[in-house]
Amino acid sequence: MLTKKEIRFILDTMASMYPNAACELRHKNPFELLIAVVLSAQCTDALVNKVTVDLFEKYKTPADFLAVSIEELQNDIRSIGLYRNKSKNIQKLSQSLLDNYDGEVPQTQAELETLAGVGRKTANVVASVAFSEPAIAVDTHVERVSKRLGICRWKDSVIEVEKTLMRKIPREEWSDTHHRMIFFGRYHCKARNPQCDSCPLLSICREGKKRMRKRERESSEAE
Repeated sequence: MLTKKEIRFILDTMASMYPNAACELRHKNPFELLIAVVLSAQCTDALVNKVTVDLFEKYKTPADFLAVSIEELQNDIRSIGLYRNKSKNIQKLSQSLLDNYDGEVPQTQAELETLAGVGRKTANVVASVAFSEPAIAVDTHVERVSKRLGICRWKDSVIEVEKTLMRKIPREEWSDTHHRMIFFGRYHCKARNPQCDSCPLLSICREGKKRMRKRERESSEAE
């Protein structure tokens, strides 16, 4: 496992690489963010942003989403994966917002998780981005980066990764670190073809060192 000094080095390096890292889902208010995050499950932010450009012009409130048939809503988000389930969840959570929260998005993680289609990751994103609550949402990028760097163990579950990060990272840095790790995983430490040879964290990255050694062996064998 990494030392406190090494983790501090990771945090500072990512901060220098992505000082302006932030949520890339386009939204103007907490409700739009909630819908966008629900739509983003197993889907890229870029595709969600293409869909929500028109979607948020048509639907501005929970009541708007309930005013149309499920078939019409499905058609509006058809290009997004799992659009049938997501349509159902959007209408269910819209009804819950009207019934239980006066049409407003609740601010606590516990309340957010009572909404259809909202799991721990989605609740963390909304609480952090919309309401400035310290949180670390573990998506595929955060999980991959954490495990490759050795902050967490490969066998750790998503919730174990979250708890480990919360324990090892100062609370006031949780939200910023979440965004920076996403950017680092999305644009540098990619799932395929990570940029290990130009990585400023290579010296402490166990996975990167393995990849570089393998690359060197393959190169020497090819000569």
